[in-house]
Amino acid sequence: MSKKLAIDGLEPLTHKPAKERGYPDKYTPTDKEDYMSVKQLCYFRDLLLGWRKELEAGNLSTMHDLKENSAIEADLSDQATLEYEQTLELRNRDRARKLINKIDEALDRIRDGEFGFCQETGDPIGIGRLMARPIATLSIEAKRRQERKEVSYAG
Repeated sequence: MSKKLAIDGLEPLTHKPAKERGYPDKYTPTDKEDYMSVKQLCYFRDLLLGWRKELEAGNLSTMHDLKENSAIEADLSDQATLEYEQTLELRNRDRARKLINKIDEALDRIRDGEFGFCQETGDPIGIGRLMARPIATLSIEAKRRQERKEVSYAG
């Protein structure tokens, strides 16, 4: 379970040749391969880095928009609408910031050879779950137990 994998910088390697990326063009991990092989780890690395890059671009766009649209409107209803829209955008950016932190943690797990394994049980999380949620840290069964526990505490 402790495979070391070097990740060079924070740029996805999707534009590079397969030999440099670590997986072929149009590759999708499957359950039929060795679990968390170098090929799969490289694929998930690029998936996470690409996702991170998109979120950062959104953050930059928001900062630009907020600077451009920060003028006080003469009409109070226009000002209220602008402030409401800015509040929503800032809330979305805060979610993106938290997601970037989770992506960074997943990249750390790739570096440490812990990616793809449940933090609670050590069992494989599964390719299907990781394809749907690459930042997942718990297997489906461990997540269900956690949710049942949360519901019992809440009620």
